[in-house]
Amino acid sequence: MLRRIDPKLTARARELRSNPTPAEREIWYRVSRFRPAFTRQHIEPPYIIDLVCRGAKLAIEFDGSQHLETAEADARRTAFLQTKGWTVIRLWNSDVLSNPDGAAQYILSKTAECLGGTHPQPLPSREGRSRRPRFS
Repeated sequence: MLRRIDPKLTARARELRSNPTPAEREIWYRVSRFRPAFTRQHIEPPYIIDLVCRGAKLAIEFDGSQHLETAEADARRTAFLQTKGWTVIRLWNSDVLSNPDGAAQYILSKTAECLGGTHPQPLPSREGRSRRPRFS
């Protein structure tokens, strides 16, 4: 049986999913209930993306201080993902931790932008409903 994804990569993604960074945890807490759904530690061989919205083809990467030395590798990774049709945004862990609500709002607005301007979780339509009397 031929596997599409390297089992080592799958195991690593599971390990990362089980041990999220504080920034990933803060954002996941805020965006996990929205639709279209977000997925943590998505595999796009040979890379593992921190957070994605598959419906919007949006990849979110959380960068810590170790990424200061790996800027070239990050640029190659971003270019690779863009050739696969992903929109990539990068957020610094320190920025996420200092303003998690703002970071989540930015991610949701970018998701809406990638979806063509619709909100990721629109309010239900009121068309066709009659108003109930307030007092009976």
